[in-house]
Amino acid sequence: MLRTATLLAVLILQAVSPPASALYDVKAHGATGDGATSDTAAIQAAMDACTQAGGGTVYFPPGAYLTGSLHLRSRVTLWLDNGATLLGSESKEDYDRYEELGFENDADGETTYFHFALLWGEDVEHIAIMGQGTIDSNRFGRGGPKAIALKRCRHVSIRDITIQNIPNYAISLLGTDYVNIDGVTILRGFADGIDPDASRNVRISNCHIETVDDAIVPKASFSLGERRSTENITVTNCYLATECSGFKLGTESGGDFKRIAVSNCIVTALPERRPPRGGICIESVDGANIDGVVVNNISMIDVRMPVFVRLGNRGRDMETSVPGSLRNVIVSNITATGASLACSIAGVPGHAIEGVTLSNLRVEYRGGASYLPEAEMPEQEADYPDPEMYDYQPVYALYARHVRDLVLTDVDFTYRDNYWRIATTDNRKVRWHTEAGIPDPSEAGNTGPAAAFDDVARLRINGFAAQPPANYPMLRFINVRDAQLRGCAAETGAGVFLEVQGSESNRIVLTDSQLEGVAAVKAAADVPSDAVQLLPNAN
Repeated sequence: MLRTATLLAVLILQAVSPPASALYDVKAHGATGDGATSDTAAIQAAMDACTQAGGGTVYFPPGAYLTGSLHLRSRVTLWLDNGATLLGSESKEDYDRYEELGFENDADGETTYFHFALLWGEDVEHIAIMGQGTIDSNRFGRGGPKAIALKRCRHVSIRDITIQNIPNYAISLLGTDYVNIDGVTILRGFADGIDPDASRNVRISNCHIETVDDAIVPKASFSLGERRSTENITVTNCYLATECSGFKLGTESGGDFKRIAVSNCIVTALPERRPPRGGICIESVDGANIDGVVVNNISMIDVRMPVFVRLGNRGRDMETSVPGSLRNVIVSNITATGASLACSIAGVPGHAIEGVTLSNLRVEYRGGASYLPEAEMPEQEADYPDPEMYDYQPVYALYARHVRDLVLTDVDFTYRDNYWRIATTDNRKVRWHTEAGIPDPSEAGNTGPAAAFDDVARLRINGFAAQPPANYPMLRFINVRDAQLRGCAAETGAGVFLEVQGSESNRIVLTDSQLEGVAAVKAAADVPSDAVQLLPNAN
């Protein structure tokens, strides 16, 4: 028993401390750690000596190490001990200049460049940044060097450290594969948190991220000079606080995205900042083919649009803009409170999103959007994809357009009457928030339908419940083909459950639902007479 306990103690010690062999103490190479003297040369000397000897650990004892750009080396682990801070220089001259690409790239500078960074590596492998210490970029607004930037690297581990006061991306990966980011805390970030771009086999887990821009953003930009796919990305057990999006896939979307999994995360607002724009955002707008995205067990608080799925046609780095594809997406077990923009799943004419499942989705809305329930939504094919891209919405909970094979299972939407305001055609961009006061009670409930489906084929709704709007149907179908609805319920106060419009409407079946006291279906004059069937159990 004693030998077992002793062995366990040794293993625990090894898990939280650097190995004693091949240890390169930065102070032994001339670093002062006084927070005032530049330690750039001394730290670089320790890293160079470590890699020249075949690899090992560069050790930072407690202290503040003032530095500019440091070049990461292969087979080197940086270990920041508890109380050690890598402190970024305030002088731009202490950082490397932007690299020359040799090709045109439509992405912005933050996405494109990697040498203007505190810690950067290019074409290196088997590297690690670990410990209970801190990387402090020492900036207090956006615009400056990245904290950690890795380009065409392999076998990377970033664990347990804290990164703070970051003016650019906190952890930026480009063409970098086999990455494990675990237990990292990002505080006071002013740009993105973690960006795997054109990277593969990346695991992000147990991270706490607070950043003004998007928290975790897999991309597939043209910054390598080629359309390289992003594949095999997993995100789990993370806390994501932001003003923008918690998890966003594909703002830069020239390369493809394959096999992406997100689970067990919380998305919320930063303290005393505006609510996040989006919770889960999945976007292809530059020709990317997105295939195989699974999102599960997400809790959202005060996120404006909980789910945003967009296939567009912006066409960055494309000679001719052509939409890519977006298929095989499953979003399940989502709870959101304080939402204000209806979830959106939208393709473009002739290019439908295919194979989307929403299940166990429960959202409480509190308003803030502009509503034009009878207006036709603009396509905005070439616009930047963003949950706030539309001036108004025709629904309060879910809008789907140009989609094929859409499944909704056990979804429940509610709203608070006294938070809503309807927009008019002369005031499309009105944005109303709770601090503005309570609107005229006569406007309460004028939110449009709970959900609308426009140019949707093969729709399956199994278990739909929503708080009924005062003056609109619960569901609106526009040119929906081959739809089955079952297990639905209409609460007291609903006038019409399903309104159907469009001459292309056909094969719509409603069955096994509790609809007593409401009109089950209202069909417009242009709807074929046999387009909708009410089977006996639809009461």
